[in-house]
Amino acid sequence: MMAVATMTVAFPRSRESHAPATLDASVIARCRAQDPMAFRAFVVRYERMVFALLSRMLGHGSEVEDLAQEAFVRAYRAFPDFDPEGTAKVSTWLLTIATRLALDARKRKRLDQTELDEGESAASTSTPELSLERRQLGIAIAEAAARLPDDQRAALVLAELHGLSIAEIAGALSVPENTAKTKLFRAREKMRESLKNEWRPS
Repeated sequence: MMAVATMTVAFPRSRESHAPATLDASVIARCRAQDPMAFRAFVVRYERMVFALLSRMLGHGSEVEDLAQEAFVRAYRAFPDFDPEGTAKVSTWLLTIATRLALDARKRKRLDQTELDEGESAASTSTPELSLERRQLGIAIAEAAARLPDDQRAALVLAELHGLSIAEIAGALSVPENTAKTKLFRAREKMRESLKNEWRPS
């Protein structure tokens, strides 16, 4: 219960975290034909979503910018093979590309600490004490998530931040659905244990 209640603090589903509205089918068709102007519209529509995923997987910095660019380069090259009539939405397809890049990057270079929380958007009625408690909780969750195995962390980010289904997470991680479900379950269990043992309201 606690993990569910606190995830909204560390993984706020802000506008950039939600998948944006899908582009018009004609724009997607032009992207598949590798029309540069249509692809520019695609980048503008989805760049914040990609940055949100990568920053929560890898932290902030030039590496995130480089990988975001690489994700869109790969998408541009792969667009002719994208099936708009298939089961995957274009946003999920792009998140899959970005997720695999992030996992590869984490294999190459282990980060000491990753900040998951990009900033608190406290309500106007929030008191200084509540704001401090929210920040402390955000830090505790960020540290707990940073200790997760990469694949479990990816499953958690995709589920909590981007609202992907188990089937979509399985596709992004290239694993069976039961495996994806297990990874997400274990990630949530580990987060719940870490918070129960390490975080106390001030």
